Amino acid sequence: MSSIAPVSIHHRIEPEDRARSDLYALLARLYAAAPDERLLLQIAKAPRIAPEDTPFARAYNRLSDASSAMDADAARQEYFDLFVGVGKCEVNLHASHWLAGFMMERPLVELRADLKRLGVARRADSQLVEDHLALLFETMRLLVAGDTDFRPAELDVQRTFFEAHIGSWVFACCDAILGNSIANYYRCVAELTSVYMAVERDSLVME
Repeated sequence: MSSIAPVSIHHRIEPEDRARSDLYALLARLYAAAPDERLLLQIAKAPRIAPEDTPFARAYNRLSDASSAMDADAARQEYFDLFVGVGKCEVNLHASHWLAGFMMERPLVELRADLKRLGVARRADSQLVEDHLALLFETMRLLVAGDTDFRPAELDVQRTFFEAHIGSWVFACCDAILGNSIANYYRCVAELTSVYMAVERDSLVME
């Protein structure tokens, strides 16, 4: 599986797909680890969406505002408390947990089989399991925009992957973050994630 770090894209894609890819990359980065000062500043200074008349625009702009006010050390502690914890995390970011109730279960086996068919491999130095939400978002980024040695996937491939490995549990995960008293910055991340996942779900079905 390709790295969470930004990569060069050598395939021509439509502007809307580039925007999709960029948002998947941002969410992948935010769920892989807490944002550092540089990323918080980048999000805060990115152009706001106007007019603010859609749930997506409001959620995106709230994340921008939160990034402007958030301290990197506080973000790091919040990420640890929510998603890592001591002994047990508050919110589990792995598909197997949500779909089977336990880690390293059948959903992960099925995901690995699908990744192999797609020709996507997990990096040997990655500390995240393939069904971690960050890597699933990174895989969608790859399917949408391609990479140096990977062409963008057809929409039916994107749709199948999304429905099989993301859409069936991501909303419950976002609800858990939104409902957790520890969540502050990540409440904004979860809100944007939930809104964007609804947009993706509906648009992929209509294509």
